[in-house]
Parts: sequence; structure tokens; C-alpha cells
Amino acid sequence: MSRPAIARIHLDHLRHNYRLLKSRSAKAKVMAVIKANAYGHEMFLVAPALLEEGCNSFAVTDASEGTELRSILGFYKKIQIVLLSGIFDAEDAELACQHQLTPNVTELRQIKLLQEAGFKGDVWIKIDSGMNRLGADKPKKLFEACHQAEINVCGLMSHLACADEPDHPMNRQQAERFNKLCDQIAPELPRSLLNSGGIISMPEYAFDVVRPGIALYGAEPVVERPIGLKPVMTLTGEIMQIRDISAGAPVSYGATFLAKQAMKIAVVGLGYADGVPRALSNHGQVFLNGCKQAIVGRVCMDYTMIDVTGTDAKPGDAVEFWGENILANDVASSLDTISYTLFTGVGERVRRKAVC
Repeated sequence: MSRPAIARIHLDHLRHNYRLLKSRSAKAKVMAVIKANAYGHEMFLVAPALLEEGCNSFAVTDASEGTELRSILGFYKKIQIVLLSGIFDAEDAELACQHQLTPNVTELRQIKLLQEAGFKGDVWIKIDSGMNRLGADKPKKLFEACHQAEINVCGLMSHLACADEPDHPMNRQQAERFNKLCDQIAPELPRSLLNSGGIISMPEYAFDVVRPGIALYGAEPVVERPIGLKPVMTLTGEIMQIRDISAGAPVSYGATFLAKQAMKIAVVGLGYADGVPRALSNHGQVFLNGCKQAIVGRVCMDYTMIDVTGTDAKPGDAVEFWGENILANDVASSLDTISYTLFTGVGERVRRKAVC
């Protein structure tokens, strides 16, 4: 048996989150964003569970992820797999043809690559509505080029920059600009603008398709407006050893922690190679046997030390780093980062275990 480093994936929570987001999206269809291995939650666990819930539209990053997802879901039920980053080269165009993938297009050269590959599927046009990241600044030209290449445009999408800040003026500006451009290009085409934060902060712009990502996995995208999402991942390690140390004794690399008194220290078999941020050294907390315990010393590649003084902790006890008792959003906030980085940072050697 490998190390007991486990990310428990609560599929019942995933289903709950999907239903909740769908109920808040008016009549819009849900395109589930499961790029980056379902935000670290394991695509082969997440995608079938969502398919069972009736979701038949998924978004990944590129053709490589799209090909993997197609092998999981198959070709039945007209499942759409959208490539949010589009295609990069001729090989991607071939993969889009072979596996019935639906690329975003932002550049004329992508249309040419698809045409040369004999692509007969659908594409989305991604419009830059003000974020100045990936997107077309002249979408009408792209639409016309697709028409000339006999490539069907199935919808128009854009992406919000500040959706997790409900009162940010840029939200309305982007929505209005996007809507106006859609009216000018092809008023009849489906429109997609809202990500997780947008579903909560500006539901009146749900349009035809919404694209939740982080909210599916249970992290509240607008912290001050929680909607009852449930955490899907619980990251745990096990206590390997209990150490009794005396006052003044150092713990871990650099001796950055010195015991002020006699202490009991537990060595947990989970470290930064598994996704535990090193910045939690002498800073973070874990959940053990009903209580929060402090991380002491530097987080190592394979181990994290915690203070278990006064507890009945023993080798084999499970230690939660984030999940139902310690929210990933709270851990991320303490490190001035976001829960996305925690989830996607969970290493390959951590086993994902489905919990239904």
C-alpha cells in the first residue's frame, strides 16, 4: 500500500453544488468547467458524476484535456467538450476532428488550421469584453471567416475579470459591451458570460449558458455572499510518529520553531510535494480528532509536523488539511492566495478516493 495521502472527493457534495448552481442560473444551460484535472479533483471521478446529473456540456483547457475527457465520457448523448484555450497547432486541429471537440476561436489562424484539418464540428467565438486576456478584439471578422470556411459557430462567449467583487463597475461594463457585440455579430446565437462568481453576483446576465468552475468544487466564489456550497475535496494525511520534545528543542528545517516548553509533536505524512503549501510553516492549522492543531516548523517535501500536546493523538490518525472542517477558502485567505491554487496544487502521488 502506498502512503496514506488521500484526497477524498465527495461526489454527493459535487452533485449538490451542481444542482444549486443550476437552480440559480434561470433557464441557462450549465457548462461544467473541469479543466486542470477537474481543478485537482480528478476528471475521471467528476465528469461521470456530472453526466449522471444531466450535464452534457463540459469545458477543459486544450485538445489534450479534451481527448482525455472524450475517452472518459464517450461520444453518446451529444456531449459537448469545449476547449477554452482553443487550438494551438495542426495536431490540435486533428484531435478536434477525431474526438469531436469544440474549440474556442480567438484568431483567424485557428480557423485556417481547422479548415485544413477538414473540421466539420462547432466552435465558440471568445470575445474580449474588457479583461484584456484571451479573446477576440474583432469578433465579427472571426464570425465571417468561420462562415466562409463552412465552420459552424455554436455560440459567443466572454469572461468576467471581477465577478467575485459584486460591486465592481467593470462587471456591468463587460456585460453590456458583450451583449452589444453579440447583437451586432449574430443576435440569434447562444451567449455565455457568467463564471462561478458571476452566477452569484449578476444572475440577470445568465444568458443562455453559464460556466461554473470553482463553485462546483464547493469553494464560495463570493465569500461575502455564501450560497450553501459544500466542499468536494478533503485533503488528509496520517500521523506516522509521535515525538516528545523538551523545552528549547527545534522542529524541522532551519530550526525556525523552538519549543517554549515540553511538547508532543506528531509527524504527518503529507508535505509540499503533495500540495501542502510551504507557506503554512509555523502558521497554519489542521483538523485532528475534533480539534484544530497548529503546524509547527517548516513544512517538508514529505512531512508536516503538528503540535498535539495534551491530546490522545496516535499513529494512524487522519489529519485534515482542508475540507469540511477547515475550508480551503480560509486556508487560501491566510496565505493571500485563492482556493484554486490549493486544489490544483495537490500532487499526483495523493490518491483521489471517491466518497459517494
